[in-house]
Amino acid sequence: MSFENLQLELQPPLAIVTLNRPRVLNALNRQTLDELEAAFRELTSDDTIRVILLTGAGEKAFAAGADISELANLLAEEGQWLAARGHAILNQIEHCGKPVIACVNGFALGGGCELAMACSLRLAADTAHLGQPELKLGLIPGYGGTQRLPRLVGKGAALKILLTGATVSANEALRIGLIDEVVPAAELLPRGRALANTMAQMAPLAVRACLDVVHRGYDLPLDEALAIEASGFGYCCGTEDKAEGTRAFLEKRAPVWKGL
Repeated sequence: MSFENLQLELQPPLAIVTLNRPRVLNALNRQTLDELEAAFRELTSDDTIRVILLTGAGEKAFAAGADISELANLLAEEGQWLAARGHAILNQIEHCGKPVIACVNGFALGGGCELAMACSLRLAADTAHLGQPELKLGLIPGYGGTQRLPRLVGKGAALKILLTGATVSANEALRIGLIDEVVPAAELLPRGRALANTMAQMAPLAVRACLDVVHRGYDLPLDEALAIEASGFGYCCGTEDKAEGTRAFLEKRAPVWKGL
């Protein structure tokens, strides 16, 4: 597939999705959202791709938010539709069944921060800054920021970011749990690739099951969440990959996964 606002590189078992509007700091306009939806639909169904890296073109921004020129004329009904559309696309990314690693190479503000939060893990360059400045525009976050941010950093820390509109440095984001790892800017993509390659060596059905169980059980009471885990464990026990993985361990060799 070809895109105007994205670059999609297939390097099995990895794929790299790059937001490619550097002149506007990779702002997320409607076309970019449409292209993200199409790209992740393709990657979800491509069995040769096991891990996805998501980053932004240039050194200044991962994504500096939504396209303000599009937001300026929104009325209530259209605004609600756009927010629901953003929710659906970011949920698609979060639940694509494969690890998605955000490599935050600069500013991740507003919709850009929300996009990063929808990923499985977030790596950041030491020059990165993150935030949700929507209240400065008379808005609230509309792509999941009011819900994912408290789940990542806690209610108090989230409200401090949301209600002040302040940006936080990569190191502060690491301290509060918004970012999982900070590296020098030059090492961001190499570190992302290394982490992705480690994940790509795992059994693909087990990876998918693990992601699914974590997502489904996260907000449930422990007893209900453990029942979901037991179901996922049982599913894995019935796969050919589990038979191969345990056999390979006992035979002291590397497993050959079939995704069956």
